Amino acid sequence: MANPIKKVLTGDFNKRKGIMFLVTALLTVIVWNLPIDSFGIEGLTIVQQRVIAIFTMAVLLWLTEAIPAWATSVTIIFVLLFCVSDSAFNFLQGSEGETGKLLDYQGIMACFADPTIILFLGGFILAIAATKSGLDVLLAKNLIKPFGKKSENVLLGFILITGIFSMFISNTATAAMMLTFLTPVFRSLPANGKGRIALTMAIPIGANLGGMGTPIGTPPNAFAYKTLESLGMTIGFGQWMMIMVPMVLIMLIIAWFIVKKLFPFSQKNIELNIEGNIQWNWRTYVVAFTFGLTIFLWIAGKSLFGINANTVAMLPIAIFAFTGVINSEDLRDIDWGVIWMVAGGFALGLAMNGTGLAENAVKSIPFANLNPLLILIVSGLVCYTLSNFISNTATAALLIPILTVVCQGMGNSLNPIGGTATILIGIAIAASTAMCLPISTPPNAIAYSTGLIKQNDMLKAGLITGIVCLVMGYITLISLCKLGIL
Repeated sequence: MANPIKKVLTGDFNKRKGIMFLVTALLTVIVWNLPIDSFGIEGLTIVQQRVIAIFTMAVLLWLTEAIPAWATSVTIIFVLLFCVSDSAFNFLQGSEGETGKLLDYQGIMACFADPTIILFLGGFILAIAATKSGLDVLLAKNLIKPFGKKSENVLLGFILITGIFSMFISNTATAAMMLTFLTPVFRSLPANGKGRIALTMAIPIGANLGGMGTPIGTPPNAFAYKTLESLGMTIGFGQWMMIMVPMVLIMLIIAWFIVKKLFPFSQKNIELNIEGNIQWNWRTYVVAFTFGLTIFLWIAGKSLFGINANTVAMLPIAIFAFTGVINSEDLRDIDWGVIWMVAGGFALGLAMNGTGLAENAVKSIPFANLNPLLILIVSGLVCYTLSNFISNTATAALLIPILTVVCQGMGNSLNPIGGTATILIGIAIAASTAMCLPISTPPNAIAYSTGLIKQNDMLKAGLITGIVCLVMGYITLISLCKLGIL
């Protein structure tokens, strides 16, 4: 086994990332130690200045990817605990009047066990159980049958099924699963035809757009969902789906038209043969029943029984643990990197609000004079652009805390565009429609790794589909918010 120190000394070390890490550390230290009046925020405290420095660090690390995105989130939580909490080093603390309001250390740690995190865990556990029992194969086989054998209809089937799966299962896992199902289909297609490109592109596009359908579909949704909840604008799981699912289905059909026009099939029919087995036993029935019950309660639990979506997420976790469907080995398959990413974003938001930084910023900047439509357009375009180059989770984690402050400062002036909900849910939509490059989203990377599509194919399909769906999403949001539906 190679010595890690030797590997670094012999050149197995990313110099660019190393330099960016050092630059980030230097800039963070500079911001941390700037004269407090240089920020132009009246009443700024030492703790609030530290939060600005930590936010600067998070922005730079997520943008440059000097360290993995999840590691950045861990670092955020670590620095908050050790430097701005009531359990920080003694020499960093002082009287509240001198230092400012310190964060409750338990509140910072609780970000990793936030109810929205449990919501995500419930989704991950459902996905693992579905794969382990073969339920995913059974669903795919039966859902694709109605689309027949005509090539264009099969393409529509794969886009829609991928989109629906991505509403409840990680879009990364969905993309990997669906591309596995496509392997036997490719055998019946001409090797040099565009049909393979169309079917391959259908998977990441379906996965990216489908994730918008539920609060657990993607981490950006979770950030918007959690923030709106903390602002007293609670949107139920079912309410989110009633609004977003019809819009997503229309987006998926639009995507189908775009993909089939860009990459027309040379063969009219495709022989479908989705491979995979399902083992029918009592555990399979437990998974199927629990899957159906969980989704039903997510959609209607609040209105019928008074149970919120976060609580419902414990149902599959408890049932599968109790029955042995999921064991300790299976827990390794949970995407803990995503969990840490979401927790880090929540911690940033907690720091901005808990230290009073958000309130001070609102008082110091004339947000009310800003044009609400301009804020909406600029925030959406910034999110869309950034999400094409860095993790959409990181983008949402950076933008949503800032925009929450902006929205609070603008008050009723946002009413013409539908209020704060339009801005924050718009960020979730913009993040999910960014899919131009292989690095834009994990589903894109998985599809590109097959070698069946070129980067310019992904750029062409992703750019056209993304912009059309982004515009459609914002128009729908504004309309619904102004009508008081959202």
